Amino acid sequence: MFSRVATVFRNILKIPELRSRILFTLGVLAAYRFAAHVPTPGINGEALSSFLLEKGGAIMGFLDIFSGGALSRVTIVALGIMPYITASIIMQLMTVVLPALALLQKEGESGRHKITQYTRYLTITIALVQASFMAVGLEGMNGGQFVADPGWSFRMMTVITLVGGTAMLMWLGEQITERGIGNGISLIIFSGIVSGMPAGIVSTYQLYTTGQLNIVLIGALVVMMAFLVGAIVFLESGRRKLSVQYARRVVGNRVYGGQNTHIPLKINTAGVIPPIFASSLIAFPSIIAGFSSIPWVKSMSTALSPGQPLYTLVYVTLIVFFAFFYTAVVLNPVDMADNMKKSGGFIPGIRPGKRTSDYIYYVLTRITFAGAIYLAIVCVIPEVLLYKANLPFYFGGTSLLIVVGVGLDTAQQIETHMIQRNYDGFLRKGKVKGRQS
Repeated sequence: MFSRVATVFRNILKIPELRSRILFTLGVLAAYRFAAHVPTPGINGEALSSFLLEKGGAIMGFLDIFSGGALSRVTIVALGIMPYITASIIMQLMTVVLPALALLQKEGESGRHKITQYTRYLTITIALVQASFMAVGLEGMNGGQFVADPGWSFRMMTVITLVGGTAMLMWLGEQITERGIGNGISLIIFSGIVSGMPAGIVSTYQLYTTGQLNIVLIGALVVMMAFLVGAIVFLESGRRKLSVQYARRVVGNRVYGGQNTHIPLKINTAGVIPPIFASSLIAFPSIIAGFSSIPWVKSMSTALSPGQPLYTLVYVTLIVFFAFFYTAVVLNPVDMADNMKKSGGFIPGIRPGKRTSDYIYYVLTRITFAGAIYLAIVCVIPEVLLYKANLPFYFGGTSLLIVVGVGLDTAQQIETHMIQRNYDGFLRKGKVKGRQS
């Protein structure tokens, strides 16, 4: 097994284009991790980090995982990539609501480029708002002891620094997608989570040495994580195949069609998008409420902390909503039925046209519901159990889902490059069924 893995990596290095793409991706991620340790000027980072993690509670620790510790330290990339994710949510919602954006999306590459441009502008706007609130909040936080020289100069410098950091991450993510390997935005989140793994392992070991954890609980944690990884890999690779038959057509002296094929519908079409979107929406209101001194606001912040019933209910609802919403954006049963009809294809036993679109919608709704429930279980149940068992929050299901999902996607892209050049991939048959981009 190890010799085969070594052979695969040697084959990767033999392909110049793939080698350069992987090295470029690693270089960009290294630059991001370096930026995550550059402090914002004028702030006492160490004292502020301890205060934020104490006052922000579990939700702050949850967000800090996605930023790789940049948020609690208030570095130049403290806002992370979340403003871009929020802007993407808004643009996708507006695409459904506004016919002009819907038509723009159907214009092909030029239309998608225009929507991407609008998303960038909206990202900067959201980052400006968040950075402004953060700058003002830092000045008044705990009597202003974390800011050396408060005033408008500090506010302007902080806003420019934080917005610039978000813009840089957005640009780095796009560069990875275009010139590297994998999805850039997902890999930035992935690297932030993975960077905290050593600290999570050390924290678990410290709990064991102090007697707060015993070997049985640690063993149960390892078994549960192994089971979750296997379940994620299995379900992310699961597909519902719709049989499609194409009628024979005679064009000139040639006969086209007449073959049987299928449409693979993924159980989880949305991938890791629903938990990421749900996390970004539920997190920031809770953090803002956590720093308030108003009693009912603090009660709401406590209720929206991980492990609480209200948080679980809202989180599950958002995951299910975004699973259906993103699937509806990516797959349109009416367009699929029309394209099938134009190509002379049909689903056996189903009439072409509206009957076909209704059938695809029926199947898609059922498997999307199953995929949404799977996402909710993976993201929520482990975190609830781990909180009740007083284990480190880092080993939650959301982080694990993102790490495994992005890893599968990246491995699939590497596999595709290798198969195109007649090299064996990670598997002997050359097939890695990861998350479709």
